[in-house]
Amino acid sequence: MLADSYIVPQCVYGPGSFGGLMALYESNYLQLIQLLGPMEIGPAQNTQSHINHNQELSSCSADDEDLFLKVESSTRYTQILRLTYMFEEPDGSVADPDLCLRGYLDARMTEVVSWAAHHRHAVLHDLHSRITRPVGRCWSRNMVLSKWLDFLLEKGHSFKPVTRKQGLETA
Repeated sequence: MLADSYIVPQCVYGPGSFGGLMALYESNYLQLIQLLGPMEIGPAQNTQSHINHNQELSSCSADDEDLFLKVESSTRYTQILRLTYMFEEPDGSVADPDLCLRGYLDARMTEVVSWAAHHRHAVLHDLHSRITRPVGRCWSRNMVLSKWLDFLLEKGHSFKPVTRKQGLETA
């Protein structure tokens, strides 16, 4: 099993630094593959990942909301994933936090590309509106992903294919 505690930095990274952000991307990748299983499609491999383009997966936990993941796109070296909870509202289903992730399979890194403009959770809403610097936004979004992945793993989440009826709607 890979764990982000095995990452040995070559130097000390400060919060908000570019080097620290890259270490965070690596940590997010390691946590994500614990949740998903291997996403190994590097330049030397000719194998396929166990998750494919447009595939939807769900994870149920007795202690948490149902979690949904959709593979938005997939190439040999990258995968774009959408990770979210779905909440039923009077106007229909709402995806929140609705994170769009890019996994760099050859570099073994995962970053948050975007997240929803409107959040149900006050802390996420505050982070979205308060931080304006690009590196600061990348840092805060990826720290949220890291903490969320920790939480999901603690709750025992893991993914399996889902039917179209219970999955995410196309945006």
